[in-house]
Amino acid sequence: MSDELLGDFDRRTLDVEGVGINVRTAGDGPPVLLLHGYPQTQMIWHHIAPALAADHRVVLTDLRGYGDSHKPVSDPGHTTYSKRAMARDQVLVMRQLGFDRFAVVGHDRGGRVGHRLALDHPAAVSALAVLDIVPTRYVFQHADMDFGLGYYHWFFLAAENGIPEHLIGQDPAFWIRTRMGARHSGGTPFDEAAQVEYIRCFSDPAAIHASCEDYRAAASIDLVHDDADAAAGRRVTAPLLALWGAHGFVGRHYDVPEVWRGYADDVRGQALPCDHYLPEEAPDETLRHLRTFLAD
Repeated sequence: MSDELLGDFDRRTLDVEGVGINVRTAGDGPPVLLLHGYPQTQMIWHHIAPALAADHRVVLTDLRGYGDSHKPVSDPGHTTYSKRAMARDQVLVMRQLGFDRFAVVGHDRGGRVGHRLALDHPAAVSALAVLDIVPTRYVFQHADMDFGLGYYHWFFLAAENGIPEHLIGQDPAFWIRTRMGARHSGGTPFDEAAQVEYIRCFSDPAAIHASCEDYRAAASIDLVHDDADAAAGRRVTAPLLALWGAHGFVGRHYDVPEVWRGYADDVRGQALPCDHYLPEEAPDETLRHLRTFLAD
């Protein structure tokens, strides 16, 4: 099914320090790395990536723990699924492909990996686009009842003792379709082939567990890293584009560019007429803004 959506992209698995990362590539030109969010895979870019490949060398990956990438065994401190570990995967993938410097576009969890990548490896990142997020540290510092109700999955997935794994594992298709459906508002409908691909990958218990570890890391070790950066005055120095859905929680609750200016030096931003899944709900608008930003 994935070949139906991105059949013109070459596919391979690259080993990065013992973790296999599923990679697709196409196009020629300046390199750009596209990172997906939860609960998707690289297929979230099926509208965007082929068009970008007309002007760029486009690299799609599944984050560790997601899609067809490997799911390494987690540790009690959740460092295996820290954004630092996930960002290092991506830097090593790009180096193996011959790119020491590249642009990064990340949606949702991929945006958080991109944020960490730009902090830990500033020389590697020429530009960073983050889609429908504000920084994790800011989110937790400003969480309230509205956030708890709208983003309940942040707390549910971070619960210990295998609780979310067991419950989601009873019906992964229900979880995928209802979770995504609750955060879609108008615009382009989800492609059924893409949803089937998400369900295929998420039906693996190891993927469910790894994605929970991603959220557990966000509520623990990632905050340790983020607080250390804040204390040291480390910020994103690459140009940063923030795009968000005007009808989603992020657009309704945050002044997105202003929040990012607390974490990055050069910020621009734009709301799009959609909810959370910008590359799927508003692909034309997303592509237009990304092309302009990457050309700059």
